[in-house]
Amino acid sequence: MAFSPDRYLDALTFAAHAHGEQKTPMGLPYLVHVTSVTMEVIAALRTEPGRDEDLAVTCALLHDVAEDTTTTLREIELAFGGRVASGVSALTKNPKLPKPHAMADSLRRILEQPPEIAMVKLADRVTNLAPPPQAWSTEKIATYREEARAILSALGGESPVLAARLQARIDTYPAAPAGARSGKMV
Repeated sequence: MAFSPDRYLDALTFAAHAHGEQKTPMGLPYLVHVTSVTMEVIAALRTEPGRDEDLAVTCALLHDVAEDTTTTLREIELAFGGRVASGVSALTKNPKLPKPHAMADSLRRILEQPPEIAMVKLADRVTNLAPPPQAWSTEKIATYREEARAILSALGGESPVLAARLQARIDTYPAAPAGARSGKMV
């Protein structure tokens, strides 16, 4: 089932209002991230037929709304229905859990959802594995890469296309921020 252009526009507009002036770590409007994740999902859907495209695309557009804004899951449910709200909920890390446990909890909840929700998480990490901000430490970069490996291990079977994209990003992800020095004397 193809995604609805009207629903796409509704979800994009909803996300734009929710994220407001929020920026990515690179200083771009947050909607660049949202639409990049959605583009990854749409590209995968073209080669993995039989998916609920409307669910996948809508959740991709809304995937960070509950986690990163004041918008509630109830507001998402009222606007887009229970399936979308459940998908966004699974993609939202529980802020009450310690950080190491929050990702594992989210991955567990994602696996309880239709596979389209796993596609969104895989696409999110593909997008997030662009070159890291210069302010990130080598340790943060290594942790982020390890989280990507955990995401791939848990969810990779749900989308071969996105699993391959994520593996390629992991393989080329830098070990240190751009411009960092190795600490060796030259």
